[in-house]
Amino acid sequence: MLGLIATTATVLAAVICAFPLYWGLITTFKPEDQIVRPGVQLWPEHFTFQNYIHVLTTTKIGVWYVNSLVTSAAVTVIVVGISAGAGYAISQLNFPGRRIFWGLILASFMVPIPALIVTHFVLMSQFHWINTWAGVIAPQLIAPITVIIYKQFFDSVPKDFREAAAIDGANEFQLLFRIYLPMNWGITAALAIITFIAAWNLFLWPFVAVTTDDMMNITVGITQVHDAFGVSYGRDLAVAMLAALPVAIVYLVFQRQVTQAIMLSAGIKG
Repeated sequence: MLGLIATTATVLAAVICAFPLYWGLITTFKPEDQIVRPGVQLWPEHFTFQNYIHVLTTTKIGVWYVNSLVTSAAVTVIVVGISAGAGYAISQLNFPGRRIFWGLILASFMVPIPALIVTHFVLMSQFHWINTWAGVIAPQLIAPITVIIYKQFFDSVPKDFREAAAIDGANEFQLLFRIYLPMNWGITAALAIITFIAAWNLFLWPFVAVTTDDMMNITVGITQVHDAFGVSYGRDLAVAMLAALPVAIVYLVFQRQVTQAIMLSAGIKG
């Protein structure tokens, strides 16, 4: 009986969570007069692809996709690379100021990134990086949670592996790339996927750092879909669905790794 109740509650919760997505998707296939018509219409009377055709032919969505792909991929590669190196150094190396650096990383984890947006904008402006890929990428490289996760897992690697490799003449880079990282490829993949998704979905900073259509990310570009006679809900939802499509595909393909990364982040925060 309890199992039936739990299953029913789970299905009900899933339906409630999925309904807005279904409603948005099905609305993109409706003519505008059906969308604004009073009442609830769960299925279009007449299917149309005009909203998608309009977005694909009259907007710069292709350019926005490229900008998002380049910046998100760059953020992912740089964040994972820097975090792996920093986590290894703090975990395995003894150097002056090690505890201070670790304390700064932990402290930066407590500062919300939006609180630094004015500072970021001033710095990017001084570097002349406004309306550039570098200006979008640089502030996103602050990822203390990734360093913390790597450090925790490197701490758990048995010292025997390090000592054996050191006796064979391995240097620190060889230790990191041939021993420590191969033992944590699952963690690296999970962190890379969730970093990419977060960078792709980011809106606030790209919105502030970019003012020209040709440099906008997809999340910012969707705000530029206008209609001469006001809001066009079908077109707005169509471009929103196209913007979310790559992330949805990544999540569906790498669902286990994404879930693992979320659990790791939640465990660190807890």
